[in-house]
Amino acid sequence: MSNPPRLGFGIIGVGMIANYHCLAIREAKGAHLVGVAARTAESVKVFAEKNAVNFSTTDVEALVNRSDIDVVCITTPSGSHLEPALAAIRAGKHVIIEKPIEINLERADALLAAADKAGVKVAAIFQSRFGQGARTVKRAIDEGRLGRLVLTSAYVKWHRTAQYYTGWKGSLKIDGGGALMNQGIHAVDLLQWFVGLPAEVSGYVSRCVHTGIEAEDTASAALRFASGALGTIEASTALWPGWSRRIEICGEKGSICLEDDRIVKWEFLETKPEDDLIRNAPLDEKMRSGSGAPNQISHYGHLLQIQDMIDAIQEKRPLAIDGRAGRNAVALIRAIYDSAARKCPVSL
Repeated sequence: MSNPPRLGFGIIGVGMIANYHCLAIREAKGAHLVGVAARTAESVKVFAEKNAVNFSTTDVEALVNRSDIDVVCITTPSGSHLEPALAAIRAGKHVIIEKPIEINLERADALLAAADKAGVKVAAIFQSRFGQGARTVKRAIDEGRLGRLVLTSAYVKWHRTAQYYTGWKGSLKIDGGGALMNQGIHAVDLLQWFVGLPAEVSGYVSRCVHTGIEAEDTASAALRFASGALGTIEASTALWPGWSRRIEICGEKGSICLEDDRIVKWEFLETKPEDDLIRNAPLDEKMRSGSGAPNQISHYGHLLQIQDMIDAIQEKRPLAIDGRAGRNAVALIRAIYDSAARKCPVSL
C-alpha cells in the first residue's frame, strides 16, 4: 500500500512563533512547507531565505490560492487571525491557528462559521494538551479516580521584561489582553479541558509592574462550577524569576498537581499498581513552558499538533483539538475580563 501524498503547508505571519511552525512542518510526516506570506516584503524575504522556503509573498490571496497548499498556519498577531484565516477558508484550505483562536467570541465565531460552511478543518494551537503528563491527568479525571471535584486551580506566575512589551504585545486591540490572554491561556485551556467550564467567574485585573501597557500584567479569578466545586486562576508576567505553570485538581478521593507537563502530586484513596511510575516520571523537557522567557519552549508540542492535523486529513477523522475546543479558553478569559470591568460575578 502506497503512502498518501504529502500535504503542502503555507504560513501567514513571520513573527517568532512562525519559526516553531516551520520547524514542526519540517519534521512532520507527510508534510512540506510550500510558502510564506507576511505584510512587509523585507520580513517575509528574510524568513524565506533563513528557512529555505521557495515561495514568499506579501499577498495573502496569492499564497492561499496555490493549488499545492492544503493547510495554512496562521501565525499573525492574536487580534489579526480572522482575516487571513477567512482568506484561507474561502480558498478551501484547512487552517491551524495559533492561540488564541481570536481575541473575542464574535471574531472566533465568524471564523468557525465560515469553516463549517466550507467544510474545512480548523485546529486551535494548544500544544500542552499533547503532553503525556496532561493526558494522564485527563484520563484519571475522566475515569473518576478523584471522585467529586472540590477545588480546581491554575497558576501562571511568569516573568517578562519591559522590553518584551513592544509593538502589539499588551495592547487591547491586537493582543486582546495581557497575562491571561497571552501567557495564561494555555493553563486556562488545560483547566477547562480537565474539568469543564465554570458556571460563574469573579475576576480582577491589574498592572502591577508593566504600567505602560494597556492590558493587565496580573490577573486573578474565582471560579464556581455547576457541581459545587470551586476554583482559582492566577496569571502574571510581573514577577521574578517565573515559576513553572502549575495546575491543581483536588477531589474527595484524590488530588493531582501538574507542573508544566510533569505530575508532581499523584495521590489517591484507592491506589493502582502504575501509580508509583506515574508519580516519579520525569518532565519531558520538550514540553517545558516559557516561565522566564517566551523562547524557552521547544517546537515539539507544535509538531505533535501539526501531525494530528495531517493524520486527521488523511484518515478523515476529527481533530484532537478543533476550533470550537479552542474557543472555550477565550470564552472563559473574556468572562473574567467582563467580570473585572463590571466589578461583579459573570455567568458563562
